[in-house]
Parts: sequence; structure tokens; C-alpha cells
Amino acid sequence: MTDMRSEYSKTLIQLGHDNSDIVVLGADTTDSLKTAAFGKEFPDRFFNVGIAEANLVTISAGLAASGKISFASTYAIFLPGRAVDQIRNNVAYPSPPGKKGLDVKLVTSHGGLSVGPDGGSHQQLEDIAIMRVIPNFRVFIPADTVSVSKLTQLMAREYGPFYMRMARSKTTLVHSDSQEFQTGRGITLRDGSDCTIAACGITVRMALDAAESLQQAGVSCRVLDMFSIKPIDDQILAKAAKETGCIVTAEEHNVMGGMGSAVTESVSESCPVPVRRVGVHDMFGESARDDEIHLLLEKHGITSFNIANQVRDVRSKL
Repeated sequence: MTDMRSEYSKTLIQLGHDNSDIVVLGADTTDSLKTAAFGKEFPDRFFNVGIAEANLVTISAGLAASGKISFASTYAIFLPGRAVDQIRNNVAYPSPPGKKGLDVKLVTSHGGLSVGPDGGSHQQLEDIAIMRVIPNFRVFIPADTVSVSKLTQLMAREYGPFYMRMARSKTTLVHSDSQEFQTGRGITLRDGSDCTIAACGITVRMALDAAESLQQAGVSCRVLDMFSIKPIDDQILAKAAKETGCIVTAEEHNVMGGMGSAVTESVSESCPVPVRRVGVHDMFGESARDDEIHLLLEKHGITSFNIANQVRDVRSKL
């Protein structure tokens, strides 16, 4: 089990040594996000603005407008939850000549139901929907620490606004260190011919487990890591729809406006096939102790067992 926040901090420090233009900002959660380590290494390039998320975004935008590469981090419920106006109008909207938006990377943690003890008020289930409709933003949901490291490096290289949401809980590895990541390109983790499971974040491991159990029952499932939710990989989805005939999506997010919606929108225009969406169905989360988080996920059907059931159901309707 590996920790996304620790990997994010480690990668930021490596990038900070390579590029003196990288600055890191936080909003009174720098210990939890583990970005305080960057501040110890580069105190003149680290800014903790306190419990002031709107200021966090606006200061990040100002630094970016001055030529810096801003990484701003706090909990997912606070970005975009408390600062969507500043994100839209101070980061995405201002565009230097020949560019789209400012060079600000919003990286959050504690997304989805797996925040557990923080309760429904802090379980961010709407951020994908919010961020993917803001022009010029790209949206990533990494599945493991390899993804976090590679995507943080990618964001540092590529100009413009990004949003990346990490999980609070530790995760198992699904990618090797040799895996390449590109904006707008999904990754085929497992090939299959009977159905496609498209997942992101912590549900990628669930998707792989579901595919393995289905294989034992004679059902061949393709598994896609759709970490790049915006832009979505239309080509890999069209190919999967054509070759497997149906799709099940899985995410730790509201199915309305989330990755499942993005997948459905994509295939409806290229190769319409039946789609089932696993995720939270238009509800808030609720409190769960750390040892009860699996029960909360089970309540909302975000499990490998339910993913497998949805594959069986959608195939039965073909």
C-alpha cells in the first residue's frame, strides 16, 4: 500500500530542484497534503495562505501571471468547492497571447467517499462535474502513486490549468514505473472482448479485480484506466465500444457529470453501446470510521463485486 500525498510531495521536491520557477501553495492543510516538505526545501517558493481558498487560487494565478508554475493544493471539498469563481475567472479565463488560461495546477486530496471520518460535508463527489465544464482546464484522477508522480511531472511540463484529485487512503500499485502517461490518452490495463470496464482513481484496482473474477466465469473484460477525464480519450473508447459491445464505468464520484457521464457522451457520438455507471447516485456521503470505509463504498455499490454484476447485467441486455 502506497500513499499518494507522500509521492506528490516527493515529486514536487524533485521538480523544484529541476525548475526554479515552480512554486507551491497551500491553505492550512500543508501538513496533511505533505507539501510542507517542499517549504522546508525551498522556503522562498512556498506559501501557506491559511484557511482562505479563494486567496489560494488568486495568489496562484498572480504568481503564474508573473511567470511562475503554481501548484496549489488542499482538500478536494475546498477546491473547487469554495473557489469555483476564482478558478473560472482568475485561472481559466485570463489567457496570454497564444495560450489558454494561466499556468496553475490545482492538486487536491481527500476526494470521494474514502475520506470516511470527515463525513458527508467533506466527501467531495462533485468536483469532476464542476471542473470538466470549465474551459481550458484538464482533469486527472490518478489510480496509484506511479500515476501521481508521472502526472505531476506531466503537469509541470505542459503549460496551462490542470486539476488533479488524489485519494486520502493508501492505494495498491496498478502501474509499473515504465508506464507512460499522456494528456487525453487512456491506458489499456487488460484486454478483453466481451465488455469494457472504464475506471479512474481507486476504482481501477476494483475494475481489475472484477475482470479477474469474470474471467473465471468465462467473461473476457477489457479494463481501461481513464485517468484523463478531460480531455477524454475518444479513440480508445470508440475502439472499445466497437470491439466489446458494452461498457461499465466505475468512479468514486456522483455518476451525474462524472467520468461515467464523460464516457457516455463520448461513445454516444462515435459508437453508441449500452453503458452502466457505477458510482454515487445523486446522494451525499456520510460518516464512516476508517475501518468502516469499505462498508460505505459497499452501500453505494463501489466495489469489484458490483462492477462484475453490472457487467453481467449489461451483457444480458445485448
